[in-house]
Amino acid sequence: MSSHRVTLDINGEPHSLDVTATQTLLDALRWQLDLTGTKKCCAEGECGACTVLLDGLAVNSCLVLATELHGASVTTIEGIGTPSSLSRLQDAFLAEGAVQCGFCIPGMVMAAHALLADQPHPDAATIRDRLSGNLCRCAGYPRILRAVQLASSQADE
Repeated sequence: MSSHRVTLDINGEPHSLDVTATQTLLDALRWQLDLTGTKKCCAEGECGACTVLLDGLAVNSCLVLATELHGASVTTIEGIGTPSSLSRLQDAFLAEGAVQCGFCIPGMVMAAHALLADQPHPDAATIRDRLSGNLCRCAGYPRILRAVQLASSQADE
């Protein structure tokens, strides 16, 4: 299968990748760039575990073909904080005990990050609506909701 070269910005750094016509953004991130925080689960856009920001919008990276991304900007969970310097949202997830098994958390954090960038002080119904495409098998939804509310309350600090 032939490959195509795409150049894109990932977590603030330029990258040139050779991708096939059927390769997803998710697979390019995980297998070519070793950015494994973005999880591969359903591969059908149903679970949200692979959520990243594409030009600032939350998308399921399993549904985006990498060949379509020339010139795009992608932010993964690795791009919003580091182990030694977590983002406000990541700190809130820890403070509220919202991290259980951890599999859904990168996608949840990315969806919540996009929400808070768009609406710094969403109400509970808006948070539930905007995170509805992200599934948590541990059923940690109340803690996740509280974590997003906590991060929202700290937005102006």
